[in-house]
Amino acid sequence: MGFYVAFGTVLLLLAITAPMALLFGFGGAIAARAQFLPLSWLGKGYIAIVRGVPDIAFFLFFVIALDQGIEWLRHTIKCPDWDQPIRQGSDFLVCDIAKMPLGTSPQWIHEVYGFTLAVVTFAIVFGAFAANVLYGAMTAVPRAQIETAEAYGMTRRQAFWRITVPQMWTYALPGLSNLWMVLIKATPLLFLLGVEDIVYWARELGGSKTAKFTDYPHGDWRMWYFLALLVFYLAFTKVSEVVLERISARLSHGQATLGGEAQRKAT
Repeated sequence: MGFYVAFGTVLLLLAITAPMALLFGFGGAIAARAQFLPLSWLGKGYIAIVRGVPDIAFFLFFVIALDQGIEWLRHTIKCPDWDQPIRQGSDFLVCDIAKMPLGTSPQWIHEVYGFTLAVVTFAIVFGAFAANVLYGAMTAVPRAQIETAEAYGMTRRQAFWRITVPQMWTYALPGLSNLWMVLIKATPLLFLLGVEDIVYWARELGGSKTAKFTDYPHGDWRMWYFLALLVFYLAFTKVSEVVLERISARLSHGQATLGGEAQRKAT
């Protein structure tokens, strides 16, 4: 049952992370386009730093940093009389009531906490890639349309929300589609973040030298378990391709793009 539930964990991760990453990306793209230089530097720096670091290194770093940062804040508030250094060699020590989650918390609290850290990390990493895509899509909207909107009396903000944002999705969808596929393939990184995902259960149930082997002795079945994962990811990717193609056709209707031109010629 843990193996079956893990499929739901992966789907839940995608369902939560995708809109969060899109939100981070939209905010990062707007910041990068801002005329206020510090805000523009912040947006461009966010895109450049996250995109320039390997995903696995950023995942492992950010989860540890976020976890220790939360515990440090709780330690500062809840244990002001603590007189020992928090860092003692390679150890990070805080008072018991500052730990996240508490040692007395039930197992599901630990699992939810780990999953939440994973979701935030995925959203920040893929939000940077989404920000780069959306930034390019905003720039691709013809400047003449923006100037026409301003000539009709729209403010820069009105032109952005009424002209740029509705049309940018046509240009952004190919890049966002590729990003969605990469996000699907990145879900096995949950295993490295301590979340019991499908890769964890495939290894535990399929191997012959794991803790589960003592309860269910069998041969080395890892090939069959990982074959099931292969089929799952291929099927999910195919469904995603069909859905994204329909969304692309919908957005391209009537647009002055290659997709819109192909639709006009077909008609």
